[in-house]
Amino acid sequence: MTDNSKQGQGEQGNVPAPVCNFDDVQSAAHLPDGYTGSPDDIVKRHLYQPPTTAFDRDEYEQALKTIGPLLEEQNAIVVAHYYTDPAVQYLAEDTGGIVSDSLEMARYGAQHDAQTLVVAGVKFMGETAKILSPEKRVLMPTLEATCSLDLGCPIEEFSAFCDAHPDREVVVYANTSAAVKARADWVVTSSIALDVVDHLDAQGKKVLWAPDKHLGSYIQTKTGADMLLWDGACIVHDEFKAKGIRELKALYPDAAVLAHPESPAAVLALADCVGSTTQIISAAQTLPNERFIVATDQGIFYKLCQMVPDKEILIAPTGGAGATCRSCANCPWMAMNALDNLAESLASGSNEVHVDAELAERALKPLRRMLAFKSVTGD
Repeated sequence: MTDNSKQGQGEQGNVPAPVCNFDDVQSAAHLPDGYTGSPDDIVKRHLYQPPTTAFDRDEYEQALKTIGPLLEEQNAIVVAHYYTDPAVQYLAEDTGGIVSDSLEMARYGAQHDAQTLVVAGVKFMGETAKILSPEKRVLMPTLEATCSLDLGCPIEEFSAFCDAHPDREVVVYANTSAAVKARADWVVTSSIALDVVDHLDAQGKKVLWAPDKHLGSYIQTKTGADMLLWDGACIVHDEFKAKGIRELKALYPDAAVLAHPESPAAVLALADCVGSTTQIISAAQTLPNERFIVATDQGIFYKLCQMVPDKEILIAPTGGAGATCRSCANCPWMAMNALDNLAESLASGSNEVHVDAELAERALKPLRRMLAFKSVTGD
């Protein structure tokens, strides 16, 4: 993927010039004709949400004065997820790190020669980095950033579920704790989940899947595999509504719908492309459409705007009347990653990730399977 993060830079050189609203922190995403401000006007009100592509220039420059030297002194890199704050994403690339999906975060952190990995994301990502690189120090801006999928799959209940179905290959999503991974035969991310299950199905194996029911159902439908599904969901993707997307498509019939497979089946049925974060970005680059409705966390808009600055990106509607969404397409735990707590973690050595050695050893096997499968399939 071509990195256009430096595109359009002005003389300051460290933050983008006005491309895709990177600088206007007060700007609105899009204000359609006929918008009245009525709270009942769900789709049109939704379009008036501010974008998440902007960050404050001065705040970034001040933070960089602290963070830059600390990264250099500690031989550290920032590994950030697409859903984190735009300033954090820009920092990662600006200082020689990476912004990516969870699969590439895992691979990159394990292969890089840095001695300290600063993982900007949620807890399972930090745990995965530590398991794959036990000799490295892994820091996070906060250890409180968890995941609804992780929370919804406690190890005691999950172990009992597995024990009740010993004839099934246990495949778990990366959005799980180290303990759940240690109980699994396979760990997968959304970018390879379908291919892994298809591979197992071809071998005649039955699958026990956890924790995301929507992703599991999508894979089951696409592959026809015999799958037993755990009942979990992402609070961000679970809120996307097919009705709202249909109404948005009525306003913009030329728009292509790009949806993450953690979304409900009714949403995926409307999608022109169903895929991981990386696959959504790729689709925006390759599809001929000039406008996209995107059903995933709006943190991805920062990278989308870098890669397709001349195209219009709209957030898929969430929730219902009265602004009843819980996440409003923005993960509350991803939002806990910021420049200030990232700097504090580096300065004090706080928020270091530790994983029990015995647990890490058991979780390492399915994680290595995941990385090996990726390299074989070329995903």
